[in-house]
Amino acid sequence: LTAVKTSDKDTVIAAGEKDGDSHKEEPWEKALKTTVVDMEVGEFRGHEISVWDLLHSKYIPEENRKELLELYQGGVLTLEQVKMVVSTIVTKAEAARAEQSANASSPRAETTVAEAEDTHLQEG
Repeated sequence: LTAVKTSDKDTVIAAGEKDGDSHKEEPWEKALKTTVVDMEVGEFRGHEISVWDLLHSKYIPEENRKELLELYQGGVLTLEQVKMVVSTIVTKAEAARAEQSANASSPRAETTVAEAEDTHLQEG
């Protein structure tokens, strides 16, 4: 058994909290911004990026981002689950993009499926 020591993030005070008129960061928002993922794909390769930045990247459609944030804020998803979901979406999207550019001349069935899913999400 190996014990993993985690730093106490609660002692960190966000710079904007002293100003009464500035946006006060919610605890859930702060958690998303301070939790980092080590991504090994696309533009993020070799960089640690916060879950917040991943959620707001071009890889996550706005409807998905809103849904994930609502589920996380509502306590349905844990921070770890949100981290896993956004990492998976980014990894799959980047893999599909790389494969698509490699097979640019061949038709892609997955594109049609993705478009159908997007349409379905917008109706809901």
